[in-house]
Order: sequence, then C-alpha cells, then structure tokens
Amino acid sequence: MASLRSRLLYAALACAVVSGGTTAGTVYLRAHAGAAAVSSPASGPASSPAPTDGDGDGEASVEPSAQPAVDRDALLAKAMTAVPVADGTLMSVAVLDPETGESAAYGDGTFDTASIVKVDILATLLLQAQDAGRSLTPAEHAYATAMIENSDNASATALWRAIGGADGLDAANERFGLAGTAGGDGDLWGLTTTTAADQLALLQQVFGGDSVLTPASRTYLMELMEQIADDQAWGVSAAGSSAALKNGWLPRSATGLWVINSIGRVTVDGRDLLVAALSQGNTTKAAGISLVEAAARAAVSVCGADGATASAGPGLAQKSS
Repeated sequence: MASLRSRLLYAALACAVVSGGTTAGTVYLRAHAGAAAVSSPASGPASSPAPTDGDGDGEASVEPSAQPAVDRDALLAKAMTAVPVADGTLMSVAVLDPETGESAAYGDGTFDTASIVKVDILATLLLQAQDAGRSLTPAEHAYATAMIENSDNASATALWRAIGGADGLDAANERFGLAGTAGGDGDLWGLTTTTAADQLALLQQVFGGDSVLTPASRTYLMELMEQIADDQAWGVSAAGSSAALKNGWLPRSATGLWVINSIGRVTVDGRDLLVAALSQGNTTKAAGISLVEAAARAAVSVCGADGATASAGPGLAQKSS
C-alpha cells in the first residue's frame, strides 16, 4: 500500500511539472496554433540588444557632418579688396550661375542705367508683342538691332516711346521681377535707375529657362547681345569668353563724372555666368571701364570657389551706399 501511495505521489509531481511549472518558474510560449509548447527560463525583463551599424560590430553609426555653406558674398568682398576704387566712386557688382544658383553680390544702392536700359526696353517691347500675339514690325527690328548692337540712341528713343515710356517699362519690370528699377522721366530713358540685383533678374529673363519671354524672344535678344560692335566690346566680357553683353556710359553734365555700367553673360571654365557691374562717379570713361572689368573678374572668381581659392590682393575697394 505504501508502495502504491509512493507511485501515485511521483505521478502527481510529474503532472505538476508538465501543466504548471516548477519552483524555478518555467514560462510556456506557443509559437502558433497547433504548435507544441516551448519553454524558456523566466529570468526577468529581457534587455534590448545594443544598436549596431551595418557591419554589426556593436558601434553606433555616425552620420557625416554637413559641410558649411560657402559665403560667396564674403568671398567677393575679399576679392574686391584687390580692385582699386577711387574716392567718391561708387561700385556694385553681382554674379549668378543660373544652372547651380550660386550667386554673390558686392555693394548696394541705386544707379543710373545709361544705355544698359536698352536691354530692358527691348525685353519690354518683346513682351508687349507677345501679349498682342504679333511679331515685331520691320521698323522695330531695325531699331532693335541698331539700339543693341550699336547702342544707337535715336533708335532707343523710338522704342521707348513705342513701349509707353516709363509706364510701359515699369509694368513689364513688375512681371520680370525687377523690384528696384524705375523708368526715367519723359524721354530720359538713360536716367532710369536700377540695382545690380535687378539687372541679374533681367539677365535671367533673357538667358535663364524660367522666363515670361518666349524662347523665340529670348533667342532674338540674346543673339543681338552677342553681336555688339567691336568698339563697345568691353566690360563684363573681360571676365570670360563667348560674351553676350550691353554696356552703358554717360557723362553727367553737372559734375563731369561718368556712369559706367556693363551687364551680360560670360563663359568661365565651361560655366555660363551672368554678371552685372554698375558704377558712378568715375573721373573718366577709361577709368570706369577698367573698374567694371576688374569688378567683373573678381565676381566670376568666386563662383565655384570653395572658400580657400579667392584671396585678397592689394588695393582698396569702396563699397557703394
């Protein structure tokens, strides 16, 4: 009898182990319906595995730090210290790579346009013709060619009147994105005032892809700017090759000092760059030309620069106000 009780006790203990657990504690898991129970020792909350990188070596991965943006305005200011600017002369220059969006500007303030406004006049005429759904007349073509290629003033006056003078120019410039340009009074188109930033915006309308001008209008204006008369092929063209440009020069009767401006596209190391160089208060035309050419070269030198390639040279540049 005792032997029977012992066998029953052992059987009960065995059942307890299978159905409930032991004093050490056994946890039962079922992988899925119908699967056999799987046990694992209960040892308290499991710790999360240490994060690993792609190689699984236990080291946390580290993202490379972002490269700081290049301050091209600062690079241009540094480069401009090598450009001598006479006392009383004001200078502003700006450059843009339309493909990459890299840009730099030096100086600010408002300048009389002199003849660089002729690009704006023709752009306005082309925009108005687009709106009217018409082509330029033979007379308008003749005026446009003489105005851009030879800087003919009588042709500029004829087209200035055709576009409605300052009112027509200002209305077109609002669509072109020129916020700081105002047409001159009466027939004084050469006293239109502008900024270097606005001239870059105008050049983008001619040479950039995002323009309110049609491709045909842009090509027409661009080709005229590529055929400037030899005696006027100075200014921003000194900074590169394959230039398309328009220059402006104007002696002020009250002071005898010169307004000298140059705008256009140049190719530098295979990159097409847009450049606007504006100056006033030059003692001579030749001095003004030398200034805008030096400023244009300084400007293109900072496009593509990494912060260490543009260095200052001797000289002193006076920033315009």
